[in-house]
Amino acid sequence: MSKSKVLAATIVSALIGLFFLFCLGWAIIDHYGKRNSDMETIEESPIKNDLPDDFTVVALGDSLTRGTGDETGKGYVGLVVEELESEYNKKPLIHNLGINGQVSKELAQQVKQPEVKRQIQAADVILVTIGGNDLFQKGQTLLDYDSEATSELRRNYLENLHGIFKDINNVNDTATILLLGLYNPFIELDQDFDTNRIVRDWNNETAEVVALYKNAIFVPTFDIFQLSVNEYLYSDKFHPNQKGYRLIADRVAPLIKWEGEDR
Repeated sequence: MSKSKVLAATIVSALIGLFFLFCLGWAIIDHYGKRNSDMETIEESPIKNDLPDDFTVVALGDSLTRGTGDETGKGYVGLVVEELESEYNKKPLIHNLGINGQVSKELAQQVKQPEVKRQIQAADVILVTIGGNDLFQKGQTLLDYDSEATSELRRNYLENLHGIFKDINNVNDTATILLLGLYNPFIELDQDFDTNRIVRDWNNETAEVVALYKNAIFVPTFDIFQLSVNEYLYSDKFHPNQKGYRLIADRVAPLIKWEGEDR
């Protein structure tokens, strides 16, 4: 073969090789460039909707709603509001209508009051703690335990609870209602009888009532205190301390969601 033919063949082969490398490089850039772009789209954080200026939390119930036992005075309600503010960069409106020592019969009467109904009507979220005073009666129910008497207390409480939920929904059936279950501050009395069973039965029947209302959620607290109850109780050995309220708030706050939908 002549030198000119060899040179021509070499040039052609080189051009073909360069063209192949060009095509390969273009394919790699096209493939991985699109892949990175897709990944960036997937990893992009969704835009959070800010709370509206009138987003309102109404708190009803007993001394746990008031935050008794928390030296800062915040209680779980105040801590929940703080977590919402941190999440949405805006503090919701809060109306804490809790009353120390309140029982379910008294709350059933309170939600019928015109001013309370007005505040419930404006609520986006309603937090409720009730039932502890119905059952425990400052510890006397469990100290002088009588199964028939306790069953009667539970029946009356459940009847009142139905009335409370119905009255709230008659005024506002779009607000989310979060009802906290009971914990057992008297676990040490289990040497005499099963206080845990009594509290669990009370909670189970309460949860069944709550399940009847589509806008209501039962929030358990029993397990939070079960293993280390004294660590999370105030000096009165009944109310939560600041750490106990923090645990409750950490369970409640994630259940409150705002997606920007109309109520």
